[in-house]
Amino acid sequence: MKTSMSRSTFKILFYVKKGSERANGYLPLMCRLTVDGEIKQFSCKLDVPPKLWDVKTARATGKSAEAQKINAAVDRIRVDVNRRYQELMQSDGYVTAARLRDVYLGLGVKRETLLKLFEQHNEEFIKKVGHSRVQGTYNRYRTIYRHLCEFVPKVYRRDDIPLKELNLTFINNFEYFLRTEKKCRTNTVWGYMIGLKHVISIARNSGALPFNPFAGYINSPESVDRGYLTEREIQTLMETPVKSGTCELVRDLFIFSVFTGLAYADVKALTTDRLQTFFDGNLWIITRRRKTNTESNIRLLDVPKRIIEKYKGLSKDGHVFPVPSNGRCNTILKELGRQCGFKIRLTYHVARHTNATTVLLSHGVPIETVSRLLGHTDLKTTQIYARITNQKISSDMEILSHKLEKMEKEICDAI
Repeated sequence: MKTSMSRSTFKILFYVKKGSERANGYLPLMCRLTVDGEIKQFSCKLDVPPKLWDVKTARATGKSAEAQKINAAVDRIRVDVNRRYQELMQSDGYVTAARLRDVYLGLGVKRETLLKLFEQHNEEFIKKVGHSRVQGTYNRYRTIYRHLCEFVPKVYRRDDIPLKELNLTFINNFEYFLRTEKKCRTNTVWGYMIGLKHVISIARNSGALPFNPFAGYINSPESVDRGYLTEREIQTLMETPVKSGTCELVRDLFIFSVFTGLAYADVKALTTDRLQTFFDGNLWIITRRRKTNTESNIRLLDVPKRIIEKYKGLSKDGHVFPVPSNGRCNTILKELGRQCGFKIRLTYHVARHTNATTVLLSHGVPIETVSRLLGHTDLKTTQIYARITNQKISSDMEILSHKLEKMEKEICDAI
């Protein structure tokens, strides 16, 4: 085969190495690369019976299983070498026989691959869990990695894939795999693809990947009806009798989250040194969200201050609350919601949604302020969490009606 690109001549030749017979009489199969007159060769790691090898065609003759195996190996090597040649021409603009051989054999060349990169990312990420990152995010990256480990061999018939081979087709194929093979819902797929995009961005930022495989990729989450409690339901929760001190604690921590917007992990990690009197003379929580490591400063209203005082001195290591495990909290909250007759299942996500909707937006707090209080890095995230209630819309329209009263009267008189 002979190819011309940028005045470079390139030829691949397969031959058996005479004079190097094995004990069984077979000869080692070799591959010779010629680029602009420079010649380099390497062993194909395969032995061939001399009687099967045709020098003119540079292939094994016959239709025996052994001949088919030899020719399949020849074809595979030819395709791989040609691909490496094209990659070198695109990245460097030139190719030498020695470099082509070394790149194909992996000699002195660091071949960046997706699964290896993802594995390294996860190993680094786990070190941050408990400090700037949370276990849940790490678990999601582990799940994405497991899906990729299943996807790549299934679709691409190999154990890993070089970063430079990633493209929009790969991205779309992985999304299709998640939807069909793994039965993932739209928002789950959306979250997984964001995780994959983040890891790939690491390769792009380091220079290991000179292009963006996600260019042209379009995906967005479905609008989800986020559950929240009304003021009446919050009052019902507080008035419903509880069975034990632990149930009372879990209920109070939920209410604390309703009035502060803190997630479970942030409530659990809250320490007394984070309670500070701010410039305005009020007590604030000065902290960073564990999930996003973004600043989240929250003024304490009377309800959360009362809850803090109620459990003062009951926790260790400077923590504000003796918080039970997440699983225990969710179990108790589920039972409390059932006792109260709520249609939605109580979780700390519901508490945050209630904070955004019932406590803040419904009482006129601008969405930009709500976003800062919730510790979001993107206003779009806040828009997903928060809903404007009918009560707030009615209240706003009533205010507008009074402001327009004079103008409306004059217009009505003229009609």
